[in-house]
Amino acid sequence: MTIIVDASVAPKWVIEKDGSEAAGAQLLGDRWRRRCQRSLGEGEARVLTRDLAGAALAAIQAVPVELLPAGGYVAAAHAMAFDLDQTVYDSLYLAVALAERTTLTTADEAFAAAAARHGFYASAVKLLGH
Repeated sequence: MTIIVDASVAPKWVIEKDGSEAAGAQLLGDRWRRRCQRSLGEGEARVLTRDLAGAALAAIQAVPVELLPAGGYVAAAHAMAFDLDQTVYDSLYLAVALAERTTLTTADEAFAAAAARHGFYASAVKLLGH
């Protein structure tokens, strides 16, 4: 089964937090690894030492995923961003999930809540750990 995960999920594969064990993916949007790299140096992940953050990044980069170019999904993501009052970047993951007839898994509570409020998108988004 193919699922789409956004960049909020991958750091949970390597940083022990609630929901870490539930993450997994086969197909992701491009720029995903760079977003993961950035998230390992921000917020809660900032408590990692340089060595642990480097090991976590190496683990994420070793995950066998298929990265897709965003170009074919931008128009749909743009419309979704307006529908959901979210960013085009975050909506790209949902556009890919819908195009691939699968589900987006996210740890982004605000995005998941926005999708849940919208009848058409609600069933296409799953909040990690729920």
